[in-house]
Amino acid sequence: MTNPNEATALGRALPISPKMSMVICSHLKGKTLTRAKALLKDVIDMKKPLSFKKFNKDLCHKPGTGPARYPLNASKHILSLLNSLQANAEHKGLNPEKIIISSAIANFAARRWHSGRQRRTRIKSAHIQLTAQETTQEKKEQPKKQ
Repeated sequence: MTNPNEATALGRALPISPKMSMVICSHLKGKTLTRAKALLKDVIDMKKPLSFKKFNKDLCHKPGTGPARYPLNASKHILSLLNSLQANAEHKGLNPEKIIISSAIANFAARRWHSGRQRRTRIKSAHIQLTAQETTQEKKEQPKKQ
């Protein structure tokens, strides 16, 4: 069954690149909801690029990050999913400041045909599933080293 301390948001057949979605999801996992939203807003405003650990063949380097890009279209769709995730969590009675994204999964969706005058082409699409949990543990203070 469903966990009462868990909220999910699901995006089916979103018109975004699955590879870009996988890179964004790998950056979001383990972050708090507010930090993840701030990261995607910086990408959309082209202030901070996302580093690519995978799918980085022929990708130019950005200063301080290595191979990186600004995946604008995918970031906009995933940001709207994060807003939906926050609304789902608030509906369940979870505290938005204590929510951590526990899993962010991007999968390939159906590749539909895009018809046109000359020839048909394939459209990329992706399924995205975001799951967040409310943390109940306080951070342990580490003793200072002398």
